[in-house]
Amino acid sequence: MSETMIAGSRDSKLAMWQTRWVKERLSARFGDISIPVVAVKAKGDRMLDMPLAQFGDKGLFTRELDNALLSGEIDFAVHSLKDLPTEMPEGLIIAAVTTRWDCRDALIARDGLTLETLPPGAVVATGSLRRQSQLLAYRPDLRVADIRGNIHTRLKKFDDSDWHGMILAAAGLERMNLHERISQKISFDVMLPGIGQGSLAVVCRAGDEKNLERLKTVEDPEARDMARAERAFLNSLEGGCQVPIGARADIDGGRMRLRGFVGSVDGKNTIRVEISGPRAEAVQLGRKLASRAREEGAGEILAAIRGEAGK
Repeated sequence: MSETMIAGSRDSKLAMWQTRWVKERLSARFGDISIPVVAVKAKGDRMLDMPLAQFGDKGLFTRELDNALLSGEIDFAVHSLKDLPTEMPEGLIIAAVTTRWDCRDALIARDGLTLETLPPGAVVATGSLRRQSQLLAYRPDLRVADIRGNIHTRLKKFDDSDWHGMILAAAGLERMNLHERISQKISFDVMLPGIGQGSLAVVCRAGDEKNLERLKTVEDPEARDMARAERAFLNSLEGGCQVPIGARADIDGGRMRLRGFVGSVDGKNTIRVEISGPRAEAVQLGRKLASRAREEGAGEILAAIRGEAGK
């Protein structure tokens, strides 16, 4: 009788693709194990009439799958790493961080326009305060429209609108074979990505040693170290997914370069910081970079944003 590992996934096309990607690699390694997939609709996918920033951050796209894991309904869950809170719920662990796809943000625009060639006052849609802040810092004349929903929902909204552009993660578009919709991949000099953007996270119960060992086979050690640095930066700033914080770690041999961004929602007050050091000190580099950002005023920027959100 074959063993079974039950996978959990959000029910969007992208989330299911990501879960199948992990499943295929596990099946290739452990062909005698059955891996059925259970689809779950997350709170963040159900409530599409509110801006993401109004939800708060804890488990917006993960809580339902966390509960299913803790109750034993599923054995592991696959998430976009950028959706995971920096503090994992008690009893759960990130078993694997997968290889990192292109983590740049992408502009979708009519007539192949770029951020540089969008007309003055153009409207660009995004549901991310991080993207909004960096966009307005680069082009203060632009106007921002809020948008929610999965990739295909957003693309339809864009096509049916009079907006000039929209920003989404390049990795998600490419996983859905929507390369042709990308007008421009935005330089890191303009827009740093979300924390862990481009990688998948495989989560399981702490102490489930058998499945933990299996899931580790889809781990990318380099992507894990990038994630450790970026998540330490975010966690040290007490930020979450819905605040204007971005980071990008690069690894060259045993060295790591880590860049960070903190900005006001309107893009008028922004901080960019950078640090380099040994890859083995990824977490310490993230904490040091956060300290440097605070020295330059990041704490005041974030406090003002939280104060506005709390009103």
